[in-house]
Amino acid sequence: MASPLYLTLLAGPVIAVPVPKPLIDALVSAEVTESATGRSGFQLTFTLADDSILQTFFVLAASSPVPVLRVVLMATFGGLPQVVIDGIVMHCEVSPEAMQGSSKLVVTGEDLSALMGFVDFTGLPYPGTSPDVRVAAILAKYAAFGVVPAVTPVPVPDIEVPTDRTPGQKGTDLDYIQELARLCGYVFYMIPGPAPGTSAAYWGPQIRFGMPQPCLNVNLDAWTNVESLSLRYEPQGAVTPVVFTQVPVVNTVVPIPIPSVTPFNPPLGLMPPIPQKVEPLEDTAKLPIGQALMRGMARAVETADIITGQGSLDVQRYGQILRARSLVGMRGAGVAFDGIYYVDSTTHQVKPGEYKQSFVLKRNALIANTPVVPAMPF
Repeated sequence: MASPLYLTLLAGPVIAVPVPKPLIDALVSAEVTESATGRSGFQLTFTLADDSILQTFFVLAASSPVPVLRVVLMATFGGLPQVVIDGIVMHCEVSPEAMQGSSKLVVTGEDLSALMGFVDFTGLPYPGTSPDVRVAAILAKYAAFGVVPAVTPVPVPDIEVPTDRTPGQKGTDLDYIQELARLCGYVFYMIPGPAPGTSAAYWGPQIRFGMPQPCLNVNLDAWTNVESLSLRYEPQGAVTPVVFTQVPVVNTVVPIPIPSVTPFNPPLGLMPPIPQKVEPLEDTAKLPIGQALMRGMARAVETADIITGQGSLDVQRYGQILRARSLVGMRGAGVAFDGIYYVDSTTHQVKPGEYKQSFVLKRNALIANTPVVPAMPF
C-alpha cells in the first residue's frame, strides 16, 4: 500500500507561514526543477475565481514593505516532511478561461539565490581575503532569510597584500559568487531545508561520493520502480584538460595534464573512459598553482561523464523523493550500465494525490564497481 502524500504550502514576506486552507485547495499543480550546476526554480498553478482568497492574498503581499514574496513547498511522504523548494516569486501570470467561468494563476519563481541578484555592489572592497572568505562574508547578508553558508575553503589560498592590490566586487552578489566559483573550479547552489525557512548555500567542488539513495529498478517485474529510462553512451566527450604553471626559477611554463579521476570525482564504475582529446586551458598560466589545478579538475569532472540517463518515476512507487546532487543506484539495466550514478537534475511534478519526477543521471565509467548494487542504502 502506497504511503499517503501531503503537501504543505507556506508563503509570506521574508518569513513564510502556512497559507489558509482555501489557498492550498486552489493549488492545481506544482513543478519544481533542481539542478546540480544551476539555480532551482518552481511554477505553481492555482484555480483563480472572482471571489478567490488568492485575489486578496497577492494584493496584500505586493503591498508589503518588503517587496519579496517567499514561497516554501513541503511534501510529507511516508511520515517524513521534506522541503522541495524554498524561493521567491519572480512573476505571476493570469490566464482567463471564459468557458469555465474561472482563471488560472501561474506563479513562477526561483530559489533564494535570486535575492543575491537584485543589488549591484560593484567596487565593494575585500582587502586581504581569500575567495572563500569573501563568499562567506557575502552570504552573511542573507542570514535573515535563513540562508546558512556551506563554504569549502580553497586548497591553496591566494591572499594578495592590501598595499599591492585590493580585490573588488564586480556586479551583484550572485554574479560575483559565481565568478569566484568559476575561477576556483567550484559550483554554487542553494539546498532547501532541512527545516522550512532555512537553506544551505553551498559553494565548493562538485562532490560525487556519499550514501546513495534507494536503488532505481528496471526490468525487474514487481520490483520495477521506474516508469521510463533511456541510457546514452558517449565516450567522445571526455577530454584531458592541461593546465599551465610558471616556474620563476627557470622562467618557463610547465604543462600539467589533469586525469578524469580526481579526489572529488571518483570512478563510479570499473572502466573509466580514456579521453580522446587534449584541451589546453591557456588562461591558467597566470593563476596560482592551486587555482590552476582546481580549474583543471573542474573541467575534467565536467567532461568525464560518458553515460547519461534520462527517465521518470512515480514517487509513491519509488518510496521517497529522488533528490539531485547526490548518488543513486541502478539495477536491471544490464552489466555495462548497472551501478551507482550521480543525479544531475530532477523535475518534480506534483498534483493532488500524485507525485512524479523526471531525472537526468550521469556516470563516468562502465560496469558497476561493487559486487552488489543494494536496493536500499546501508
